[in-house]
This record gives sequence, structure tokens and C-alpha cells, in this order.
Amino acid sequence: MLPLWVTLLLVVGAVLVLLYQGAAILFAYQLTRLEPLPPESAPTSRGRVSVIIAARNEADDLGGTLDDLLAQDYPDLEIVVVEGGSTDATRDVIAARGPRVRLVDEPPLPAGWVGKSWACWVGARATDAPWLLFLDADVRTHPAAVRTTVAWAEREHLDLASIGVRVEMVGVWEKLVLPIWVQRILLTYRPAHMQRARPRAPMANGQFWLTPRSAYQRVGGHEAVKSWIMEDIAIARRYRDFGLALRFAWSAPLGRTRMYRDRHEMYEGLLKNAHGLEFSAARQTGTLVALFAFYLLPLGLLPLAIVEGSGLLLIGLGAFLWVALFGKHVGFAVSIGAPAAYGLLYPVGIAWYIGVTAVSLVRGIRRRPVTWKGRAYALHR
Repeated sequence: MLPLWVTLLLVVGAVLVLLYQGAAILFAYQLTRLEPLPPESAPTSRGRVSVIIAARNEADDLGGTLDDLLAQDYPDLEIVVVEGGSTDATRDVIAARGPRVRLVDEPPLPAGWVGKSWACWVGARATDAPWLLFLDADVRTHPAAVRTTVAWAEREHLDLASIGVRVEMVGVWEKLVLPIWVQRILLTYRPAHMQRARPRAPMANGQFWLTPRSAYQRVGGHEAVKSWIMEDIAIARRYRDFGLALRFAWSAPLGRTRMYRDRHEMYEGLLKNAHGLEFSAARQTGTLVALFAFYLLPLGLLPLAIVEGSGLLLIGLGAFLWVALFGKHVGFAVSIGAPAAYGLLYPVGIAWYIGVTAVSLVRGIRRRPVTWKGRAYALHR
């Protein structure tokens, strides 16, 4: 039989776990949703929009992305692709869609710049359009995506309008890991806070975000965040700090993407985002402890209560934790397109995430560079 103080500690811990896990459900419910404007809504131009895509070895995805953009119903649209020295057929994909798609060669990467920010900065300076839409090369869009987003930005008087698109999951590890990634995003960047004038944790989705050129220039554009791996979060902070209006909306109908083509690419992608170039051993250690404490450790309450003969309170609470935790992860998996069975395997996905965070911690302590798409970036001192 466990001592009373241990029982009370376990009960308090279980309640905290339930509150933490339930917060992800609440934050998902609070997300602003954006639906495509109907076809009968007149696609009148609200000013030219320049879609800027940074493309480096994107031949597998870029063609479909460009074809979707060419089918947009926004009447004044230009497409600028900044080609970053690809070694695959990316240039051929762009050339095949000329002249409606403009190819801009990326100059050599200057010291202190991260590749994506450099390409976006080059693209922004290659056009004088009053609206800039930064789009990832693997994002497929609804024909009304541009028109809907511009109308939303104008209606809400936004200086930065960003949407979250549907994440396609094909491989086993994508289905195990990415539902957890979605939950962690929700818990870090709380949707309700994004509706405030000055959100504590501002967020933009680098896959799809729209801004008036005037606001982009005011915050210094990508040049102001040139050394950040997670440039979208850094630039959202710039908009917040300048007192500009920014919002994030979830819109699976407007766009979709397969973020990673295989397990290796997903590992490299999530590893680069684990701490970016701003490494903190304390933060990474805290993340490791939180992942274990809030996702895996609670599953031990039921077997502990049974072995210790702790009575119906702890046994019932432990059983409820199992049902609640597995049920929540099944719900999240299904809601973003993964089979329910992958929710039942969520401890495997958490273990994978713990492994990535541990590698990030070790690499950071050793001051190892962050690598992505064949480029290496030294950690900030």
C-alpha cells in the first residue's frame, strides 16, 4: 500500500496531465477556420499578388504546386520561383511553365544567412507587387486560395495573414510522429492568444503567409531574420513587436502538403527545428523531461496501482488516464488524416520525438552545426 502523501502526489500529477492533454483539444477547437470563398464571389483584383517560392531540389513537388497556382482564380497574380542551385530537375520544371512562371536565380548565399530566408528576400526584391505571398514548394492550393486569403487580410485589416494547411501523411513514421507535432504546435502557440493585438507567442506558418509589401518592408523583411532557421516564427515576432496585426487560421480546404518525403527527411527536418540556431541546454532538457512526464510516465500509474494494491481510487484514475490519453491521440490522428490505430501507438511516436530531442541536446552541447538541404549553419554564439 502506498503512503498517503505518495497517493496525493500521484492524484495531483494525474490531474495536471489531464489538464495538459486536454489543453491541446481546447486549442484545436479555438482555431480560426478559413473556408474558400464561393465561385460566385467576384474575383475582383485587390492589387497584384506576387507568389514567391524558394526552390532547392524540389522537382518532385514543385510541378503540382505551380500548376495549382496557374489555376488560381485571382485575376492579377505573378509567380516568382527563386532557384537555389538545385542538382535535380527543378529548373526544368520551372522552365516548362514559362513565361507565366518567372525563374530567378539565387545569388551565392552570403555569410550569416539561412538559405530559405535568402531566397525569399531575393524573390521579394525581384517584384514590386503590393502583396507578397510566401509559399513552400510542396504546398498544393485550392483555386480560390489566393483570393480567399487576400479577402480575409483586407476584411480583418491584417499585416500578416497565415494559414495552416492539411498535412498529408504517407509513411508509417509520418503517421506516428506528425499528429504529435501538431499537438506540440498547438500547445506552444495557443490559437486564442493569436487573436490578441500583441500575442505572447506569435506564430506564422512559413508554408503559406501573405503580407502587404509596405508591412514587409517596415519590419525589415527576411533580412531582419536572416540567421533564423525558423524564420516564420522570427518574422511573426517582428510584426508583433512593430505593433502590426497578424493572424493565423486553419484551412485544410485551401491547401495541403506532404512535409517530408521519407523518415530520413522528417528526422532531419524536425531535428533542425528542435532548437534552430539558438541552442539552450536547459530548454532542451526541459523539453525531454516534459515529453516523458506528460506523455509516457502517466501510463505507469495503472500498473503501479495494481501491483501496490492501492485501492480503487488510484486504479480507477490509472484506468481513466489510459482511456483518456489513448482516446485523445486516436482523435488527433483521425482529425488530421491518420488511421486511428496510429493514435493507439502514440508512445512510439513520443519515443521517436524524445530521441530527436536527445540528439538535439547532444549536438547542441557539442556545438554541432544545423544541417538542411545540403547546407550547414553554425549555432549562434
